[in-house]
Amino acid sequence: MSVIIVIPARYASTRYPGKPLVTLTGASGEAKSLIRRSWDAACGVAGVDKVVVATDDARISEACEAFGADVVMTSTECQNGTERCAETLVNLGENYDIVVNLQGDAPLTPAWFIEDLVQGLRDNPSADVATPVLRTEGRALNGLLQDRREGRVGGTTAVFGADNNALYFSKEVIPFTGKTYGDADETPVFHHVGVYAYRPDALKSYPQWPAGPLEQLEGLEQLRFLERGVPMLCVEVAAKGRQFWELNNPEDVPRIEDMLKEMGHD
Repeated sequence: MSVIIVIPARYASTRYPGKPLVTLTGASGEAKSLIRRSWDAACGVAGVDKVVVATDDARISEACEAFGADVVMTSTECQNGTERCAETLVNLGENYDIVVNLQGDAPLTPAWFIEDLVQGLRDNPSADVATPVLRTEGRALNGLLQDRREGRVGGTTAVFGADNNALYFSKEVIPFTGKTYGDADETPVFHHVGVYAYRPDALKSYPQWPAGPLEQLEGLEQLRFLERGVPMLCVEVAAKGRQFWELNNPEDVPRIEDMLKEMGHD
């Protein structure tokens, strides 16, 4: 089955304007832009036929072309990354069996997260959309809770049923647990990894639906599928000792740089 990874990137983020071009310094002391690190992560995934950056901004396009990325220009009317992926597929005029949306704010996404996600969709022919979830250890959960206490929008959490189909996603920490966890303790909270795999028909349908109230309240694009009754398969992935965090706020830059250095990433 043919696979394309699309990295949607926009400059005009309301919470963090210019985020794709923010630089992150790794273990070697070299500073690379967020979009460059996301591109490098995508290129390290096995079994992928094509990787493209999808943007509506010339500054991002020029930066990407400078390090050799393929770029597809999309409309400024796209409301989120899923809509941008759908438009990219139309603009390319190429057929793929699976389209992966690797959002450009998750440079710490390991290759196996995406490989396991694609395999999960392959293994479930009735599923049209899938996304990875990562069981948190205490260190990550405590970071999520600290963000909420300090009024920051941190990572997204997911809850799902016995069939592994998503029940809900939230920027609040769900499910509630009143326990205290040590850094290495396993917890019942799953961190939603901001990656999606779609079959083309489901992706092309998405922009035709108006955003529902839950999507608008949470600011989470995947809720449009749930509000339309489209199941979303949650594929549990393993950390394997790696840390994972998205760049959502300026305060996340030093946190991610520390993780890059701790894991030895240039």
